[in-house]
Amino acid sequence: MSASTVMGLKERRQRERKQRRDQIIDAARSLLFEKGLHATSINQIAKRAELGVGTIYFYYKSKEEIFSALQEEGLELLFSRIFKISNMNLAADEKLREIGLEYMRFSKENRDYYDIINYFLASPGIIFVPNLKRKVDRHGSRIIGLIVETINAGTRAGLFQSINPRRDAITFWGTLHGLIQFRKLKDTVLAGDSHKNILNHAVDHFINGLRNRIS
Repeated sequence: MSASTVMGLKERRQRERKQRRDQIIDAARSLLFEKGLHATSINQIAKRAELGVGTIYFYYKSKEEIFSALQEEGLELLFSRIFKISNMNLAADEKLREIGLEYMRFSKENRDYYDIINYFLASPGIIFVPNLKRKVDRHGSRIIGLIVETINAGTRAGLFQSINPRRDAITFWGTLHGLIQFRKLKDTVLAGDSHKNILNHAVDHFINGLRNRIS
């Protein structure tokens, strides 16, 4: 068997494995929103994906592992989008404004992933076992880390007075996430105002707090 044939077979197997994983992930995602995590079983995921139960277990040890993979994918995608902004040649305050707008865009353009992130953040209890939770949390911490770096850069430039950058970064992300939920209130609480303007107002308020803090 020639080297090119071996390489072709390897690439085909890789494509097939990715296709199977995508089938499993897509089925799990749809069931998550229809039934919730606890009411979804491996058997249901296998049936929705049109795969055997054994095939599911070949790729994932449990349904929790499948759902943690979904969460990780969403957070990694969000990280990549914010990472691009963190590398832009902008002042720290402008980067924070862009990050706020990017999170809003992510929530619209990648709605499935955003809804998954929100599903697990909004859950009243801890869903994942410790090792899976640590994996998911590492992805979230990478995003927080980008915001921390931005705040630190602003502090070094004399724009901000941040005493605890990590706490400020967590507050910033939490504010963005919470306000994005208000989009569904556009015809009631936000009637007569723009959701985007409200989010920008919150970001400006946060930035002004960093500028004017008394140390």
